[in-house]
Amino acid sequence: MSKFKSKWFRVAAEGMTTDGRTIERSWIEQMASTYSPAKYGARVWMEHIRGVLPDSPFKAYGDVLAVKAEEFDDNGKQRMGLYVQIEPTAELIALNKARQKVYTSIEVREKFADTGKAYLMGLGVTDTPASLSTEMLQFSAKNPDASPLKQRKENPENLFSELVEVQLEFDEVEDPVSGMKKLSDTVLALIGKSKDKSVKDDAQFSDLHEAVTQIATALGEQAETFTKLQAEHASAMEQVRSFQALKATLDQLSTDFTALKTKLEGEPNHQHRQRPAATGGDGKQLATF
Repeated sequence: MSKFKSKWFRVAAEGMTTDGRTIERSWIEQMASTYSPAKYGARVWMEHIRGVLPDSPFKAYGDVLAVKAEEFDDNGKQRMGLYVQIEPTAELIALNKARQKVYTSIEVREKFADTGKAYLMGLGVTDTPASLSTEMLQFSAKNPDASPLKQRKENPENLFSELVEVQLEFDEVEDPVSGMKKLSDTVLALIGKSKDKSVKDDAQFSDLHEAVTQIATALGEQAETFTKLQAEHASAMEQVRSFQALKATLDQLSTDFTALKTKLEGEPNHQHRQRPAATGGDGKQLATF
């Protein structure tokens, strides 16, 4: 099955939201720096509605692959925009070709998890024109409890941005595994031709050399990727070992503290023992405590 990846397109800009808050420039910069599909993958939802059935019209229509922040010119004024790349489903590609769902808005969490920074939680596609979007923003800001968008949020703290019309363009991307399979098949076919005496040796050798070169290049790229993954894994394991060492130290301190506490609790309590009477020089008792 063919895979597609969109070109970069803008989905939001600093400005209005659906509940009176403003998407700050810093939020967009934070979303660009914090987004990771491995941490929390934002999906593409029709009208921001998250369906639960795989055959529902409101199923997911793709995934956000990458996010970046860039300034753009808005009638002579520089504004910070949020740009994304998505991997669409076949249904979203079909909708786009039919000029359906051409407006987008983002769902953003102002403070995500323990990072305390803004994070992109989802991307909505809709046919609502920008003019109606502005009216919706104004209505929702003044009447948050009556907002029709309230029930569509993944979390009550999330907010939606104003709509942006987009022109989606997709590039077909080849899966590395299938690409290697094609090259392998090409080499095997050329080797098989070597038994055919009707094939000219020079042309056959040239084709075989090109195919082998492509395989070597692909393997080199995979080796480089594997090396990077190894380095990341080693770094992660080092952090795990440091954490384990710290935990062992804390456990030992906890054990020592418990032992000391138990020992002290078992010793006689001298706090309330009566002191002996103080006597004067002639043997008379002067005071007791």
